[in-house]
Amino acid sequence: MKRMVVDGERFDVNERVGDPGVYELRWATGPNADYGFATSTCSGEHQTELQLEEAIRQFLSRVDPSTGYIE
Repeated sequence: MKRMVVDGERFDVNERVGDPGVYELRWATGPNADYGFATSTCSGEHQTELQLEEAIRQFLSRVDPSTGYIE
């Protein structure tokens, strides 16, 4: 597991075993326990930290601040 901090929010990042290029990201500082998302590449390539940061920013931009969920 890798911990990333993006815009003050912490995420636990795990690459799926046996499924290269697929990452599960759990929002550790979010209001809802175990809430997060998955991201992947089409070709199965590993994602760079910059790519993961961008995916996190896109996720956060879609979250409703009043519920803490994507609506």
